[in-house]
Amino acid sequence: MTDTTAVFAVHSPATGEPIAEHPVAGPEEVSRAVARARTAQAGWAALPAARRRDHLLRWKRALATELDALAGVIAEETGKPAGDAALEVVLTLEHLAWAARNAGRVLRRRTVGTGLFTAHQRASLVHRPLGVVGVIGPWNYPLYTPMGSVGYALAAGNAVVFKPSELTPGTGVLLARLFDGAVPEHAGLLTTVTGPASTGDALARSGVDKLAFTGSPGTARTVMETCARTLTPFLAECGGKDAVIVTADADLEAAADAIVWGALSNAGQTCAGVERVYAVRPVHAALCERVVERAGALRPGAGADSAYGPMTLPAQVAVVERHVSGAVAEGARALLGGPGSVRGPYVSPVVLTGVPEDAAAMTEETFGPVVVINPVADVDEAVERANASRYALGAAVFCGSGRAGAAIAARLRAGAVSVNSVLGFAAVPALPFGGARESGFGRIHGEEGLRAFSSVQSMTVQRFAPPIALTSFAVPAATRERAVRIARFLHRRR
Repeated sequence: MTDTTAVFAVHSPATGEPIAEHPVAGPEEVSRAVARARTAQAGWAALPAARRRDHLLRWKRALATELDALAGVIAEETGKPAGDAALEVVLTLEHLAWAARNAGRVLRRRTVGTGLFTAHQRASLVHRPLGVVGVIGPWNYPLYTPMGSVGYALAAGNAVVFKPSELTPGTGVLLARLFDGAVPEHAGLLTTVTGPASTGDALARSGVDKLAFTGSPGTARTVMETCARTLTPFLAECGGKDAVIVTADADLEAAADAIVWGALSNAGQTCAGVERVYAVRPVHAALCERVVERAGALRPGAGADSAYGPMTLPAQVAVVERHVSGAVAEGARALLGGPGSVRGPYVSPVVLTGVPEDAAAMTEETFGPVVVINPVADVDEAVERANASRYALGAAVFCGSGRAGAAIAARLRAGAVSVNSVLGFAAVPALPFGGARESGFGRIHGEEGLRAFSSVQSMTVQRFAPPIALTSFAVPAATRERAVRIARFLHRRR
């Protein structure tokens, strides 16, 4: 129940027609959700890791059973094709299964070695649940992205209060409902609160033990500032301006196919999607020709045969138009489409080349079906330009040799890199995901993602009285000096 009558409407990005109404959760509703989650978390944390695993796998099976329903809500709220929405659910299931099955192993107590003067101690560490984790999710992948925090936080023994985007609240509501149905004995462990930015602000102020956020760098700064007042730990994933490097010996057919998919899938609304391509000059023209051919055959729309859907956030259309028009005005060539292609809610594919490196289309996140393919003299220049961005999330390298491609990838500052594919890392649950600079900080997914939602407790247990007790005022000065001489002698030799 809620003590407010305030509601907000969700509209179809394709038609503008209303889809549903959801309550606006204010500070009191959010506080009650956190309190309820904290109560539920006590019982959840007390369970053996194997029991939590079994409960989460039961939830996973419920999500798989309701895959069509989940994908239907995602498609309705975002406008993406049903097939894309179904794939999003499938990737989510993969990650949830991995987190559930590996949390016990990753977070269990383990012993560590001791030093010369602490041989009398047995040392160990354990990762303990934080308590209640707040998650603020995005609209572009309203299930897959937040579940990188939600699922891993639950697997680590926490409760979660989830605030989905106001554009896609239905996905979050259904997610929590399916959890309560699958694990009724721990109902309330995952709670969804809906509303606009004010609801997210209330969650940041609610006393959660950590807040995980996905969104723009500007909003991240605002939320982080709120968290700083209470020293609430903060994890941020803030998008990217991902680059692809194409070498002279790369398979151009494979590179073009991957670039088109990475740039245009989900209407380009992918944080780790392809926005910049640097191809060495000998293959630049041939690559552009192949990309234009493939991209030119794609059409956005609402039909079953559409390659991608509308822009989910109407305001983003203006950003895309500004980037494309600005690039052309500064001397870029539109190989496919152009400013006239940007007509909301559907934006046709745009391929640009010769875009100045300081243009908005190269420095800001476009988040639309636009890709820039610029020529470079060599791989060194490509790496330099790729690293010059203030974002550092994902990247890709296409190269004739996987070994050589990996060597190039190691020079990139991105948090995740694929060689001879794009977004290959996103489907590998064991790999952590996250970036640096304007792309944020912290990691979700993999072992690092599980540890991100835990606190480390270090412990020593004295096994026997030490030969030289250095932590006592009763130790004679001569004994302490002898210990120092021994340590100096040993460390000089090693």
